Amino acid sequence: MDFSAARELIGRQTVLLPDPVPEHPLLDGKKEIGRGEYSIVLDKGDGERVYKIVSSPADYFLYTAEDRPRGEHFPIIHADHGIVGRAQSGYPLHLLEMEKLYPLAEDAPAAELARRLIEVYWSACQQWSRLGADMGRIALYDMTMNPLALGTGMQKAVKALSDFVEDYQVLPDILNANNLMMRKDGTLVFSDPVFIA
Repeated sequence: MDFSAARELIGRQTVLLPDPVPEHPLLDGKKEIGRGEYSIVLDKGDGERVYKIVSSPADYFLYTAEDRPRGEHFPIIHADHGIVGRAQSGYPLHLLEMEKLYPLAEDAPAAELARRLIEVYWSACQQWSRLGADMGRIALYDMTMNPLALGTGMQKAVKALSDFVEDYQVLPDILNANNLMMRKDGTLVFSDPVFIA
């Protein structure tokens, strides 16, 4: 499956946040280790945590809302350090301190689980493509109604993500393998699975 082509087909080409790292005492001298469409990640330097600057309200809600999805397949957020600037998009830049996650290693069981999850999700998106922009939301919900051979924990995580998508009226973004990462112990984690259209 060509994930880049699939993302382009639904209008989710890879774009990186153009904003510079804002000046802030916690970020001074910290190395940027990742950048996404709505976020910048800097290494805290302790091997366990990172600073994540998020510009998307969807990401901010996912990481900080009291009713956010939690559990083994969602990131651990240690602190919300508040607003540290404003993105070119007009949204505030929020600084979060969270657990350090890692890219999926090709031979890791988490990578295989991510591939299966993405393939099932893309297949459901194609089935619901006539719904346009809502196809991803409906596809994710459809995955909760049709149990997957992904394990009980992942099935619960998909349900929690689907509920969050519905409650906050955001859209899922799990076609990008960069939005699925892993912990040191190999657990698959939804790192940036939502966006605002």
